[in-house]
Amino acid sequence: MSSWIPTGGGLRDEDWARRHRLLTSLLAACVVALTGFGALGTGLDQSWLVSVLLVLPCVVLAVVLPPRRLPSIFVALGFTIACGGFVAMSQGLTESHFTFFIAVAALALYRDWAPFGVFLTFTTLHHAVFGAVVSHRTYDHDSAYAHPLLWAVLHGVAVLCAAAFQVIAWRLTEAEERRAQESLDDSQAQLSLAFDETPTPMAMLAPDGRLLRTNAAYRNWLGLPDDLPAGLAVPDLPLRAVDSDNLTLFEQLTEAIEPVTVTRQFQHATDGALIWVEIHSTALRDPQGRLRLLFVHCIDVTRAREHEAELRHQVRHDSLTGLLSRSAFEDDVAALLADHPEPVCVLYLDVDRFKSINDGAGHSCGDEVLRALGVRIERCVPENALVARLGGDEFVVAVPAPLEAGVRIGEAVLAAVAEPLTVADGRLQLAASIGLAVVQGAGRAGQGVLAADTAMYAAKRAGGNRLEVFNDRMRVSVRERLLAEARLRQALDGDRDATLPVWFQPIVAAADGRILGAEALVRMRTPEGEILAPGHFITAAEETGLVVPLGEHVLTSALRHLLLWQDELGYVSVNVSPRQLSEPGFVPMLAGLLARVPTLAPHRLVLEITETALLATSVDLQERLGAIKALGVRIALDDFGTGYSSLTWLQSVPADVVKLDRSFVAGLADDVRKSSIISAVLWLARSLGMTAVAEGVDAEADWQALRAADCPAIQGYLFSRPLPAPDFDAMLRRSTVLAAV
Repeated sequence: MSSWIPTGGGLRDEDWARRHRLLTSLLAACVVALTGFGALGTGLDQSWLVSVLLVLPCVVLAVVLPPRRLPSIFVALGFTIACGGFVAMSQGLTESHFTFFIAVAALALYRDWAPFGVFLTFTTLHHAVFGAVVSHRTYDHDSAYAHPLLWAVLHGVAVLCAAAFQVIAWRLTEAEERRAQESLDDSQAQLSLAFDETPTPMAMLAPDGRLLRTNAAYRNWLGLPDDLPAGLAVPDLPLRAVDSDNLTLFEQLTEAIEPVTVTRQFQHATDGALIWVEIHSTALRDPQGRLRLLFVHCIDVTRAREHEAELRHQVRHDSLTGLLSRSAFEDDVAALLADHPEPVCVLYLDVDRFKSINDGAGHSCGDEVLRALGVRIERCVPENALVARLGGDEFVVAVPAPLEAGVRIGEAVLAAVAEPLTVADGRLQLAASIGLAVVQGAGRAGQGVLAADTAMYAAKRAGGNRLEVFNDRMRVSVRERLLAEARLRQALDGDRDATLPVWFQPIVAAADGRILGAEALVRMRTPEGEILAPGHFITAAEETGLVVPLGEHVLTSALRHLLLWQDELGYVSVNVSPRQLSEPGFVPMLAGLLARVPTLAPHRLVLEITETALLATSVDLQERLGAIKALGVRIALDDFGTGYSSLTWLQSVPADVVKLDRSFVAGLADDVRKSSIISAVLWLARSLGMTAVAEGVDAEADWQALRAADCPAIQGYLFSRPLPAPDFDAMLRRSTVLAAV
């Protein structure tokens, strides 16, 4: 039973005050209503006067007494008097008793037993006392006059029944509110747990910037006390935005309609540390769109920003020298030309004979030299200059200046490079070749670097240790290189078997002219159908790096044809450029191609490497060649005899084949010295377990001289020019038929 009895008094102060004002106003309105009823009906008699004089003090006391119980009791008493007065003024009319039922419902709004009980008590007393004393003003029928107590009980029970249902409604409301409160408490507990215990700094802010609530992570992050001072606002935080003030940032967050994320750099007032903070803000607004609350959570992204900056620095700078990287230099030069209408001088520097430093003193010494050169170059150029290391021993400088100033800068760099350099093992005397070009206008950065590169090669051809300025004669060469590059890119993008056909030149036995093998030689077919020799595009391929996909195409085509001619041809040799040999992915690529033709013996593929390639390659030569040999592929030393250290290479390079350069072969029959050299080289090759091929055999007499010297194989126009694959196939089959006959 107790579970059905409401506890009462559960209203919040503001809710009670609002209801009390309403009921007090209604009580005051009852005075006006009684006066109007008396004036229009029975007259302003003694009943009216007594009622008004008793109700008015109740209204006054309800207003002036402190909340809550006493004011509500006087409101209940006033309603009892008003209802009783109305009954008396109505001469006990039964319908006038309905006002008591209305008052019961009204006083239930207090949800308090005190005013409710007072009204019920005084209502029962009114019906009993006044029913007995002045029956004719309390009831309007004879039975009530004769038995006033009975009718007092009847009326009291009716009022109590009405009150009972109000109590039940009151109790049900309390139960619903309790369940709602429990649900709210549970939600708030979950919110508090999620808010207070999360490691992410979080805060709730009022529209005026005051901190309403913060979690422990937020306070620890900013070094705030657990008990925040009252009225602590955004400007009071020990954190200041670097690129704007705190109020401006707060206004940006409060004005946002949708959730917003901003990243700002802040300075901590305590130690002055700079941090990057990612702020996620969500605004809570009322139905009218007015801001009620701002919820923010802050993520310290300083480490992530620093890591990103470090990665950007690594991408934009050379890891060895700290200078700009190739890609960063290209971007910055393009921006420089777009922003500055004046001329820009581009200086392209290459260290003379740097390969000998790496081979003689080791790569660590070479790295030390490159770092020192980077420092020297930076000291010689203006502060607004761009300095980059493009790779290897190549450096490039771009500076806004006319040609005369560029020449002075280039000469200063030459002088700085020539100063003796102290390294771990002693002192080195360096020299460099520099190319200078002047470029002007947006979008011409690539042309400027290419022109400077061309001028640098001219300086090298002139003996090195000098500065060459790009001129009109070189401009023709640049145009040709650009055209060759465009053609090559177009060919690589098309059907490579059609645009870059591989031709074959036979390698024959010197004794009887049998076809032993073939050299694969790439050609280019232009859109107009013209066939171009490698001299028209190989240089551009080397300089642009396009020789890597080009070389892979030649290897793929050579292996495919070698598989086709498996029973007719002994081997195919393929030229490998310095750029290909330097690529870290070259050996894995070669292994992958061989894996596609498992029925083909790897020794039937020969890679031709020139002495120039060996000198130009900065990788560990022995390791790279050893990896190639480990695949079973043979190696040929091409153009042997053209370099100053050819005999040395015979001892140090694990070659299987020596290809004698055409300069030794041409006119061999009429030159005794050449004949002696050829005989010596052939003897040395045999003693080292190598075979030999003589290139450029164009005359019958030279063939006979090579046969007399016991050269095992020869190659040249005397037997055949390079042929397209179908023509070579036909020649190979004729040779096979003749050999069978």
